[in-house]
Amino acid sequence: MKLEIKNLHVEVEGKEILKGINLTIENGSKHAIMGKNGSGKSTLVNTIAGHPKYNITQGEILIDGENINEWTPDKRAIAGIFLSFQYPIEIEGVTLTNFLRTAYNSINKDNPKSISQFFKYLKEKMDELEIDKSFARRYLNKGFSGGEKKKSEILQMSVLNPKIILLDETDSGLDVDALEIVGKGIEKIQDDKKSFLVITHYERILKYIKPDFVHIMKDGKIIKSGDATLAKQIEEQGFKDLE
Repeated sequence: MKLEIKNLHVEVEGKEILKGINLTIENGSKHAIMGKNGSGKSTLVNTIAGHPKYNITQGEILIDGENINEWTPDKRAIAGIFLSFQYPIEIEGVTLTNFLRTAYNSINKDNPKSISQFFKYLKEKMDELEIDKSFARRYLNKGFSGGEKKKSEILQMSVLNPKIILLDETDSGLDVDALEIVGKGIEKIQDDKKSFLVITHYERILKYIKPDFVHIMKDGKIIKSGDATLAKQIEEQGFKDLE
């Protein structure tokens, strides 16, 4: 699946946040976006996912050449777009298993899984990611640590098998051990059919994702693009030399 963003302008509550973003993500490629707080990084991925708070005033978001500006979030999810939130919400009373089975069957309406089929499928995915089986019986993110919430989202990615994965500061607030668990989980679900757009402040998560391209955002625009060495430069020198 190819994602194209052309001259994208987005405003929130009347304030323009994105001011002409152009970005092409080819099928199977990995992109990282870095930048200071307030540069528009999270606005970009939320807009791609279809969050209704973000109003497109100009430009296009295209999937395989089709304009998806007016698509609802659920239609985008069914098409294969997945957003990992910076701060995943807690939902009491809904187990992770029930949530995932409902989501899976909504996406795979032509081939839904029965309860027993899904349990077997989920167990396989949890084994692959080395996630304890008790995880599946817990309420969605309720009482989870920061690392557990991120592990939950990695499991969701593996189960739902999206084509375009948007990671909004997945490494935020993680200690070294949790970061390694999440990073290795991401490594395991990567393949040449999945594309990644990773929002991060740090190079550390990128050693697991190994981006093909790194982009720097400032004031709602992409001001510089390069390969993975650009992230290392930012880690060592900050953004001052790019401004």
